[in-house]
Amino acid sequence: MGAYHAGSLAVQDLVGVRDRAAHVGRSLGQDIKPVAAAFLETQPLLVVGAADPGTGRVWASALTGAPGFVRATGPRQVSVLTDTGRLATALTTPGTSVGTIALDPRTRRRMRVNGRLRQTPRGFAVEADQVFSNCPKYIQRRESYETLAGRTPATPRRLTELTAEQAEFIRAADTFFLATVHPGGADASHRGGNPGFVQVASPRELTWPDYPGNAMFLSLGNLRSDPRAGLLFLDWTTGTTLQLTGEAHTEFAAGGDRSVRFTLTEALWTPAALPLRWSAPAYSPANPDIPR
Repeated sequence: MGAYHAGSLAVQDLVGVRDRAAHVGRSLGQDIKPVAAAFLETQPLLVVGAADPGTGRVWASALTGAPGFVRATGPRQVSVLTDTGRLATALTTPGTSVGTIALDPRTRRRMRVNGRLRQTPRGFAVEADQVFSNCPKYIQRRESYETLAGRTPATPRRLTELTAEQAEFIRAADTFFLATVHPGGADASHRGGNPGFVQVASPRELTWPDYPGNAMFLSLGNLRSDPRAGLLFLDWTTGTTLQLTGEAHTEFAAGGDRSVRFTLTEALWTPAALPLRWSAPAYSPANPDIPR
């Protein structure tokens, strides 16, 4: 199998970047290089995307721990130490396709490992099919973080549409994570921009611009093959998370602009979900201005 499946190739052709994508695709491998392994071991946050085997819904979830809770335990394996009692069903089902992304706001680096899940006595492992890094574009720099041991997550609240509180939470966001799937796997990616880059069109609909990136179109290619998607918004100060699951479709406008429209099926709102409190952001110089 090549670096890309039919969905990604179709979007690359539509945008006219097939040759560039073929060149960039050479960075997709299965091996976790020593520099990548060292990066993983310094991270307190990992985002995981997968489809729930029971409902079929795609979710993006945040896992946290002391640096070292994520580590490479082989040239093609990542181990995650975590409380399995709090994991979603997808992350306790052997063989589940998962996409993971470790993003470090301190260095504006990110790394993705996609593969198959295997349970371990203290969490789970991912047998890697794809390992690659992305450029720092659209990542907001946050210089430091602290772990608040006394922060207790509230009981998650299930919603079928957004209230004014969640709508404002989304409008204030400068970052979210997008989980997508395709017949051969799953992927978790980062989206960033100045606050307001994600718009709440209605209590069940969001839109955001698809800014120029690495030309691989992994996420949009997945959505072309399978519209199921999971979104994760988080508050970098309070630790509150908003997880959304539903379907997303790409809209292509004249002139080359692209946007994605997401329709909500279900949401999980969890105040104080994460124990991390990050410093204030310095917005990426690559972020486009938000139209008023």
